[in-house]
Amino acid sequence: MDVNAETARKLREMGAAELLAALSAQDEAVCAGMAFAERVQMAVDEAHSDFITQKVRNLTRRAGLRYSEADVRSVDFFEGRGLDRVAVAELATCGFVGRGENVVLQGLTGTGKTYLACALAKAACARRVRSCYVRQPDLEDLWRESRDRPGGERKLVRKYGAFGLLVIDEWLLDRPDTEFRSMLLELMELRYGTASTVFCTQFKKKDWHPRLGGGVHADAIMDRIVHNAVWVDMGEANMRQRRG
Repeated sequence: MDVNAETARKLREMGAAELLAALSAQDEAVCAGMAFAERVQMAVDEAHSDFITQKVRNLTRRAGLRYSEADVRSVDFFEGRGLDRVAVAELATCGFVGRGENVVLQGLTGTGKTYLACALAKAACARRVRSCYVRQPDLEDLWRESRDRPGGERKLVRKYGAFGLLVIDEWLLDRPDTEFRSMLLELMELRYGTASTVFCTQFKKKDWHPRLGGGVHADAIMDRIVHNAVWVDMGEANMRQRRG
């Protein structure tokens, strides 16, 4: 049986199990009179759709999102919040991921940074982009633990460097020491121009340099983040109070 290039790609992607299940599940009454090639094509399309749905679920689960229910469509743009609807809608397309751009969500505590970051990561998962959520304090703990294992530090940097979209929450809430700054520089260098990072932070750009130590490491880290970043002001409304 001849198949076109797109069907061949789907078959390679799925393997045989999903296709066989889809063929077995076909309604004989619906398929009566259909040529075998037509039945196979229908099964391929159905199986591939189920395969993609399951893959998206797996990617979302493995991303470890703090708010797994987060959805860009549920973001509250009530009058007075000050959140740019157009900017968020553009980010929701995940075009920034394809361009290797960063996103900085800046605002006071409670302004919804984490929720929006999780919603963007979930949208990326829907586009089959491997994503991950991590708090900076947790990332530092994982890094320090990794140093007790041979090659552990390098493996950790490669792991977090490989995600298509990485969300770092509570960015610069704690001032990184010299050693952790070196790791952050290595991580940002690995991701620069090839992957996207979403930073959730309470601090404006002018405050980043001193919180990063104010030296050459601060210069180098910022240079790999701020020049290709989309900055989003989250406004001043406390969303926890509003929901409460």
